[in-house]
Order: sequence, then C-alpha cells, then structure tokens
Amino acid sequence: MEKLYELLDEFNDEIISIRRHLHQNPELSFEEVETAKYIANYHRELGHDVKTGVGGNGVLAFLKGDKPGPTVALRADFDALPLQEETNVPFKSSVDGVMHACGHDGHTATLLGLAKALNRLKDDLAGTVVFVHQHAEELPPGGAKAMIEDGCLEGVDVIFATHLQANVPVGKIQYRSGAIQAAPDRFDIKIQGKGGHGAQPHETRDSIVIGGQLIGNLQQIVSRRLNPLDLAVVSVCSFEAKNPYNIIADTAKLTGTVRTFKENVRQAIEKEIEQVVKGTCLVSGADYSYEYTRGYPPTVNHQEETEFVAELAKSVPGVASVEECEPIMGGEDFAYYLQHVKGTIFYTGAENPNWEQSYPHHHPKFDIDEKALLIAAKVLGTATINYLNGTK
Repeated sequence: MEKLYELLDEFNDEIISIRRHLHQNPELSFEEVETAKYIANYHRELGHDVKTGVGGNGVLAFLKGDKPGPTVALRADFDALPLQEETNVPFKSSVDGVMHACGHDGHTATLLGLAKALNRLKDDLAGTVVFVHQHAEELPPGGAKAMIEDGCLEGVDVIFATHLQANVPVGKIQYRSGAIQAAPDRFDIKIQGKGGHGAQPHETRDSIVIGGQLIGNLQQIVSRRLNPLDLAVVSVCSFEAKNPYNIIADTAKLTGTVRTFKENVRQAIEKEIEQVVKGTCLVSGADYSYEYTRGYPPTVNHQEETEFVAELAKSVPGVASVEECEPIMGGEDFAYYLQHVKGTIFYTGAENPNWEQSYPHHHPKFDIDEKALLIAAKVLGTATINYLNGTK
C-alpha cells in the first residue's frame, strides 16, 4: 500500500493535467469520440489490453496481475453536459455550450492515474483489474446498460466507483449501504386548450392558467397521496407557452422529473400524475397528452462491499473522516452494474474552497478542488489491492 501511495503522489500532477485536458475538451453524451480515443491510447501506452466501442463509446482496459486471483472492475464515466461554462479557470471549456459540470473529467483522470500506478505494481497483484470507462451517464438510457449487454462485466467479481461531490469538504468520504441514489424518471405533459385574444379570455380555454393549476395540483401527489414515510419528489422543471403579449396560448407544455426509491411508489406516481392531469384538464374543457419515461433504477449498494470500502478508507492518507450519508435524489446509472455484480459507489468530498459559495452539480459555475482526485485514487486503489489480495 505504501508503494501505491508513493506512486500516486508521484503521478498527482499528471492526474490533474489529465483532468484539465478533459475539462477543456468536453463531449456530450453519446458523442464522446475523441475522449474515448484519448482514454484508449493512454491505456495502450501502459501496455494494457484495450477494447473500444463497448456498448457505443465505452472503453475497457485490462490489467492482469502476475498471480491468479479475482477480478475487480473500476468504473469512471466521461461525458459532459450541455451547459455554457461560467468559471474563469485557465482550462475553461473550449467547446461552446458544453462543459464538465458533474466531475466526470475528474473521475476519468482519477482512474487513469490509478491505472498507471497499479500497472507498476502488477508483479505483486493477484488477479485482474478491469477499467470500465463509461460513456453517456448523463443522458438516459445511459451507457452502463449497453456496456453490460456488450459484456463489460464478464468474469467480474466486484465493482467499485466513486463520485466527486462538490458540496462535501475535501478529505471526507461518504458511504451508504442499500439505496444511495433514486430512480430518475421524466414526464412530459401537453395541454391543448383554445387560444384567443388576451382581452377576451372568456372565449378561450387558457392553457397557461390550466398549466398553473396543474403545477399546484401535482404537488399534492407527494404531500397528500403518498405515505409520508416514502421518499419521493415530483418537480415541474419546464413550462413553455410562448405567445405575443396579447394572445392567450392554446398550447402549454410541462416537463418534469419524478424521483423515487421504491417500485410501488414509482408506479403509483406514474398513475397519479395522469389522474391529476386528466382531472385538471377536464374541469377546464381542455385536452391533454401525457408521457412518462423511466430513467435508471435506484442505485443500491451491497452491504459487505460498502462496509469493506468504508473501513479501508479510514486509513487512507488524505482522508480526514469517513461517514455514512443520507440517500440523495440524484440518479446514477451505476445502478445497472450493481444489479449484476456486487459492489459499491461512494462519495469523495471535492468542495472548492475558492468559491464564496459551493456551486452544485450541473451548474455553469461548477468546479472541484483537485486535491480530491488524489484522495479518490488512493481509496479506490486501496480497495482494489485489498480485494485482489484476499483481505476483504
């Protein structure tokens, strides 16, 4: 372990450099052609067996130790988001309207740096490490499912991953057994009313007024129709009814998200939304269309593997504290891997101390403290070596 830490310390500047290169050259989900090439070339230079085009733009790299043993998979995602970056860092995105606003550039840099360190230690490794570089985490159906269908988990005994958390202080590791992230679903509603002159509202079926009523009514699903002990979120995130200032819109479109942990709650909300839409439109004499799109399943960590990582993290240099966290309503397609093999995803604190306030993930001013990259690599590396050498 001391040798691993020494190597990672030695490679720290390179890890940061990789992160900044990826940050400056982001690619959207399902469009990550150059990023995939960069990752594959890096592993090839290390002498790893590499498989590209896995489930789309996914990349697999294989490091075989000199001794027989289990197979550990380590996953990092590498897609960016359709946002215009508003930071002033010198490595700011060079692509208009696209930026790494969720830390995936850091995930990839962490894994590449760790791959280089583990490669130096392969004579002492018992088993195989599979580096799973996943495309399209941000956009359903995501890349994980397709990569699994393309065989990325064949022979894998366990899978580990981390997510950099911009709202958690550097040095803190957070973990949770069981459900740690929710199922993120989408709904689309179109209200078809009757437009007309703004001076004669009585001759219209005002889609904007109906939409406003609908937003309020939808909030009663969680507050009044679900068991208060069941966690759920229903959020309307977009309301479109654009028209000239004096014309009442005949059509309004509402788009939003539902977040749940239990399948029965997920099913109930899907039905309840339509009942609320139907009733609200019926009262106003409007028609509607409704579409509910399921996203990823809830992310459910395995207990033994989660406790294994949490206990090891306590002794990793740079880790100041290890704590169990509450589940969050964000979605993560790492959930698919955990449906097939045992494993866990944990959070690595990466709060940027340069900001007066901590900007959240998916914000145009999102940024991380790059000290977190080394910590993440050390925790993942510690778990990998201990698992391969049978100390789990």
